[in-house]
Amino acid sequence: MGEKIFGFHAIEESLKQAPAGSTLYLCRGMGGHTSALERQAMLTGKVAVKKIASVEMDRMAPDCDHRGALLDLGGARTNTSRAKALTVKEFCQGLGEDDNTIVLVLDELTDPQNLGAILRSCDQFSVGLVIIPERRSVQVNETVIKVSSGAAQYVPISVVTNINRELEYLKANGFWVYGADMEGKVIHKTVFPKKTVLVMGSEGKGMNKLTQQLCDMLVSIPMTGHIDSLNVSVATGILLYEVRRQQATATL
Repeated sequence: MGEKIFGFHAIEESLKQAPAGSTLYLCRGMGGHTSALERQAMLTGKVAVKKIASVEMDRMAPDCDHRGALLDLGGARTNTSRAKALTVKEFCQGLGEDDNTIVLVLDELTDPQNLGAILRSCDQFSVGLVIIPERRSVQVNETVIKVSSGAAQYVPISVVTNINRELEYLKANGFWVYGADMEGKVIHKTVFPKKTVLVMGSEGKGMNKLTQQLCDMLVSIPMTGHIDSLNVSVATGILLYEVRRQQATATL
């Protein structure tokens, strides 16, 4: 099999760009969402539909919560389930002088559930580019695609060998870098510019020291609860909202 996509929303988005030779597998006897996926696949004119027994689906995808539907993109692994990959240089070259832009840097995240949820927020808040390291970091996989509900289709991602080098390049191209840290300045007292880079640290240890030193400012989310921190995906969504809110207000 080729690349496997599961989760109704992720399959819906992947069917829009599925290559010829793809196959949508559906468990027999199921209706509802699976019927809608079957119609969508048939309308593409290039995706075959095969109905199989549930036990056969379980064998094809033993580690997936498939819910009766699985899309096999066929052949070698493709980028159909992801937006076009960009280098940081290509991204910067495509920007205009007055563009309101957010770049999100994820410093060694390890949980695919977190990455999927973050990509969903990135799609909602129109993040221009997500940067992740190629080592010691979760990559976009089937779980990430499912959790993102198809957002991985639309969010440009750059996988880089050295985050700090890319941060220096972004700063040289007019970006200001803000790192999320519990000891940072609270976000509602921080002014975010048109070209903002937001750096989120890993689930356990946070940002690397060298990465933190490259930040122009550290920022935090004010909290009044009993636990000492937010999940990284939740914190990312809050910070992205605040940056976008300020950028929108500044253009009024």
